[in-house]
Amino acid sequence: MSDDLANVRARISGAHDLASVIGAMRAAAAARTYEAREQLAGIRACADAVAFAIGDALAMSPTARDIRELSPADSNNGAIAIVLCTEQGFVGAYNHQVIRAATAQVAGERVKYFIAGEKGLRIASERCLSVDWRTNMISHVAEAAAIANEITGALYECLSKENIDRASVWHGDSRPGGTIQIVERRLLPFDFSHFVVAPRPNPPLITLPLPVLLENLAQEYVFTQLSEAIMLSFAAENEARMRAMLVAHKNVQVTIDTLNADFRRLRQEEITMEINELVAGGIASR
Repeated sequence: MSDDLANVRARISGAHDLASVIGAMRAAAAARTYEAREQLAGIRACADAVAFAIGDALAMSPTARDIRELSPADSNNGAIAIVLCTEQGFVGAYNHQVIRAATAQVAGERVKYFIAGEKGLRIASERCLSVDWRTNMISHVAEAAAIANEITGALYECLSKENIDRASVWHGDSRPGGTIQIVERRLLPFDFSHFVVAPRPNPPLITLPLPVLLENLAQEYVFTQLSEAIMLSFAAENEARMRAMLVAHKNVQVTIDTLNADFRRLRQEEITMEINELVAGGIASR
């Protein structure tokens, strides 16, 4: 076998190995997407429980009507944009899309950027975007609560020190059909009018002053919203990874088909050369 033929055969073998790796990555991404979506029901149930508690607290407050009628208003104070990107790669343009959407929406405002995800931080650096706080993004669903708690703590710490009254989280959301939409979820100012107030005959016993209780419950609700955003983002990330791996698999298959054609051509040329040598040798021996 000629060196060219051996080289093509080795490249075919390497391409098949690469196709196997791509297939495994696609399968892992599909499993993580499913796992993330399975967690959403529990997170939303927790959010509903906190919302119910907020409604109870508002019902016990003599100023509940005033609190509920406070509608979020635009101001000249600063804002926080929490941008959920990815910790790992192979997601195509997903991180660029999330950062582009967040920066376009708040352009011209005084904004502090909180970015989760190593890949997003690299893109922010390339765009010369000032990042005020950073953290890792989850790689497994079990990490979601810890990251949500970390972001919530950083958010409220910043609120206590800075003149900021608005905060939103930006993340991907995979939709039916495999499409991914970048969405904004408003976190602050906290909208108490969103909650149902229904006084109960036997209101729950509380040990905290109502303002403190409402503040704590509002923070807990923000935590649940961040948890849901992180899980939706993780599902969207892996949806993007599946799509990227599908494109990669198609490209590798095209490469394999091309290499197989080259192998057949080179093999045919080698056989033809051997036949010609045999014929020439037979003629010379007469």
